[in-house]
Amino acid sequence: MGDGLHVIAKGHEHGPAEFCEAGLSLYGRALREHRIPAEDSEHLPCLLDFGLLHPDSEDPKWLRPLAPAVALSRLLSESARDIARRRHHEARLTEAFEPLLALDGLSESVAKAPDIVLLTGFDRINEAIGRTMDEAREELLTVVPGRRSPVRLRDVGLPREQRLLSRGCRIRTLYQDTTRHDLGVVAHFERLTGDVQVRTLDEVTKRLLIVDRSVAFLPAREDRSHALEIRQPALVSFLATVFDRLWALATPMYPEAVRVPSADGVTPRQRAIALLLVEGHTDTVIAARLGLNIRTARLHIAKLAALLGSESRAQLGYLIAESGILKGEDADQ
Repeated sequence: MGDGLHVIAKGHEHGPAEFCEAGLSLYGRALREHRIPAEDSEHLPCLLDFGLLHPDSEDPKWLRPLAPAVALSRLLSESARDIARRRHHEARLTEAFEPLLALDGLSESVAKAPDIVLLTGFDRINEAIGRTMDEAREELLTVVPGRRSPVRLRDVGLPREQRLLSRGCRIRTLYQDTTRHDLGVVAHFERLTGDVQVRTLDEVTKRLLIVDRSVAFLPAREDRSHALEIRQPALVSFLATVFDRLWALATPMYPEAVRVPSADGVTPRQRAIALLLVEGHTDTVIAARLGLNIRTARLHIAKLAALLGSESRAQLGYLIAESGILKGEDADQ
């Protein structure tokens, strides 16, 4: 049989140790009926290759089964020979690479942590974040797209962040504008002692955490049950640059809040909605991107329509573009 033990036919590949259920079922049927039509094994060529079935000497249209005891003995012998071949191959590879390992000092590089690690489960993610924050020596940069749990802020966030601040580090946190009036968020930062600044922006990225501009954490699933721990320097530097750009565009919220004045009767929130309307987004998308509930988003849209005298959604987009209320937005960008 030799290399015939490893079969590729119609998308399935296996050796005797991974015998397919379909093959075993057909072999069992052949044993019960003493022979089967040759055409029944066309989709299972492994039975012929393993020698479990062979053509009937009197009529090649039929296949007869090999006795199970004989078949098992053959397969075990071939499996043992296959294992021996693999071990011999492994020994030759090890021997060939020994001088190369000595030259390159790979024992040290192999021990290094990978640049990107997938973390699964909230406990493992929180443990990795906590360990990294406890090693911080300079700063913590975070982007928070929604509200944080008051319980987690008190029981987990507060101790971690205070330990970091106590070592002389600083914290820069970027929230979405919808949290500007969240007293719980403000109260959390008021409990901290150290260099803390918070700003808000109409739209932010998904959750992001960067420690000392050398380690970053990103969610890998919407439910945040999976996360990426990133230590690849170029990628972490890129994420830190994105944070810096967003930070420069954001409005201070803590320790001293700055209120952005309305222009021509249009609030900053309504200008952000107007921009998304001109881009053709639905109410649902607008609400999700700005962290609003759908009713609040539609209320702002209605106020824009009333302000500009619009009678339809299509007309509203046109009037927004013609009104000039987005000129300041274009200038900012």
